Amino acid sequence: MKQVKQKTSMLLLMMMTIVLIVSGCSGNNGKNNTEPTKAPAAATDKPVATEEDPPASDLKPYQISLVYPGTPQADEKKIEEALNKLLTEKINATIDLRPIDWGAWDDKINLMVASQEEVDIVFTAQWNGHAKYVAKGAFLELGDLLEQYGKGITESLDPAFIDGSKINNKNYGIPTNKELAAAGGIVYRKDVTDELGIDMTNVKTPQDLDAVYAVVKEKRPDLTPLYTTAGAFNSHFFANYDFLGDSTIPGAILKDKDDTKVVPMEQIDRYKELLNITRDYFKKGYINADAATTQVASADAWKAGTVFSTLEPIKPGKDAEIASASGLTGKLAQIMMNEKTVATSETAGSMLGISFTSKDPARAMMLINLLHTDKEINNLLNFGIEGDHYTRNGEIITATGNTANYNPGSAWMFGNQFLNYVWDTEDPDKWAKFKEFNQNGKVSPGLGFVFDSEPVKAEVGALANVIRQYQRALETGSVDVDKTLAEYEKKLKDAGVDKVVAEKQKQFDAFLASK
Repeated sequence: MKQVKQKTSMLLLMMMTIVLIVSGCSGNNGKNNTEPTKAPAAATDKPVATEEDPPASDLKPYQISLVYPGTPQADEKKIEEALNKLLTEKINATIDLRPIDWGAWDDKINLMVASQEEVDIVFTAQWNGHAKYVAKGAFLELGDLLEQYGKGITESLDPAFIDGSKINNKNYGIPTNKELAAAGGIVYRKDVTDELGIDMTNVKTPQDLDAVYAVVKEKRPDLTPLYTTAGAFNSHFFANYDFLGDSTIPGAILKDKDDTKVVPMEQIDRYKELLNITRDYFKKGYINADAATTQVASADAWKAGTVFSTLEPIKPGKDAEIASASGLTGKLAQIMMNEKTVATSETAGSMLGISFTSKDPARAMMLINLLHTDKEINNLLNFGIEGDHYTRNGEIITATGNTANYNPGSAWMFGNQFLNYVWDTEDPDKWAKFKEFNQNGKVSPGLGFVFDSEPVKAEVGALANVIRQYQRALETGSVDVDKTLAEYEKKLKDAGVDKVVAEKQKQFDAFLASK
């Protein structure tokens, strides 16, 4: 097995170009009537580079909209006001925070992109259709903007992220500075397992959870043993699928194996096995009955106190992060249940893109740069106001009675996580353990490759409709596997899945031959 080299330079040799940017434009209710700092890249050739950023006094006022998935917070306006004081001084800008509930995110972003509504910065990711939206022109190419206004980003961010999130050798999103490796597992209520005398030390696989969930269902009927909204055990981070770019486009390899044959995910034995386990658990009442339709994100279900466990991308302190955001401090634990891997999906797993509808892309890049470099602005956006939403002792923060009114739990989306404070309920060595976690993961054969869907864009569009009709119901265990999977595969074939997979294999073979 290949292992991730400890030196970034070695990792970079394995990366070339990657995908991602999830979505594009969103409505701007209060539109800016000011001229852009530089003419938008979509309207002119390229921004004219200068030796240094203009001082705030030379910039006209501008409101920057930031669209991202998450639960709207009660004190959002208070945070905006605090951010505005800092941003006005630094880049003469104000901010409009626009969180969209996770359950409604995909539909609303699709609509925003289609309607070309004005917005500046949008969260995007490889697993959330980034390449698809790039192909639609929803995001600006960021090379010149990054060079001119993103010096702090390029100085602080591991080059592996920049190189590993490119599409056709161009960046359309700025990655979050976070973990490079990935693993899947569960986060669960440790206080409940202690209460019921359940031994979790032998839980290593999805099958091992059956006995655990049976006890929870019987003894704690107030809790959903496994809460999910999509994917379940077939989530890419849990099943270790590598879609070689955009995970919404069919055709995958297993990133914990060495085989380079691209096949529809539905034909992989692991996929079918995990479907059957999920269906069994659904029929036994372990999974929420509305899994295929609910718009209640797992974060909100945790806050409601009705959940025993969720499937999560595991990293150091994931359980503590969820506990802090949901008022369950000290009550959660986590178990990693698959092999740690490194793939394109990690380098492009969380990014901020600039919409082609932005009236001032340069100012948008200035804000992204501040999120990577300015500790005060970064932590204000992520945790709220010191003395109000938390108290601080050095780098350690403690919750207050008002924490619940601003606790978005979205730090992994914005800028540089290594600037983040650490909750007193988390490991004080969290960031050192992040760096350790990034080492020695199984390297996917597809690391650095990003599929260009342009030659099969018509088929990709048709397949998206089929996937939307069948995938969520199947992967949450909500429908009969044998009957529905056969019907689903036929519809995929009719929509051109074989042509898409063949094109992906062709490009992937060329990539492998070039290494």
